Amino acid sequence: QSLPQQKLLTWLSVLECVEVFAEMGTARVWGEMGRWTIIVLIQLAKAILRLLLLLWYKAGIQTSPPIVPLNREQQQPLHAQDMEDNSSGKDQTYVGRRSSRVVRSLQSTPSLQSRHWGSPQQREESQSRRAEEMNQPPTPLGLQETIAESIYITRPLLHLLSLGVWGQRSWKPWLLSAVLDISSLSLLSDLKDLNRRERAELRRRTILLLYYLLRSPFYDRYSEGRILLLLRLLADYVPGVGFVTRPLMDYLPAWQKIYFYNWG
Repeated sequence: QSLPQQKLLTWLSVLECVEVFAEMGTARVWGEMGRWTIIVLIQLAKAILRLLLLLWYKAGIQTSPPIVPLNREQQQPLHAQDMEDNSSGKDQTYVGRRSSRVVRSLQSTPSLQSRHWGSPQQREESQSRRAEEMNQPPTPLGLQETIAESIYITRPLLHLLSLGVWGQRSWKPWLLSAVLDISSLSLLSDLKDLNRRERAELRRRTILLLYYLLRSPFYDRYSEGRILLLLRLLADYVPGVGFVTRPLMDYLPAWQKIYFYNWG
């Protein structure tokens, strides 16, 4: 990735990290007008950055978060003692004569902080495989797939525009957003030879369609009573589950009012 593309990904990641805090803080300081203003500005900035990545830098299907968090356990380099043993030609493993079981030799045992419970070959293969997956180039998108990704990127802006036109209690913004999400996934379903990150992103988008059960006005008219009844039954009749479901019942109303939790 070029340096400008990395900067765009960094700014996009920062926006996704602070969007909920910005919405809640602005609502407390400047009220509802300030809240919706910051929502529109953040969604507009995210859409511009994503369209630049899609159309200018050919970034393909964009994942969320844009920068994959570093797994420090998987990315941990080999212990210094292991590297010294490799350079000196020492054997890191011992193969049992009768069982053929591969175990680490005592000379190459690392310290407790960096120890792992697998053979060095397995660790090296795992690290090389993950590095190869992370470095795979994005799958080239044709015209249909580019349109589908553009629909997904601009859907939040169209939803906000429809909210301004028809109001928050109307079904039209909810239906418009659902149609756009389903259309984008349908157009992307024909794309073959996706890498691992892109397949995971499409699965995530498919699962997020369940959020439409928690989005107003569907939640206010149909889902709220059924979800709260189910959580109450679980809390009353399943031992131990109440520690999770009762706080969840108290938190749902506040969670449902925050735009970026529901629609962001």
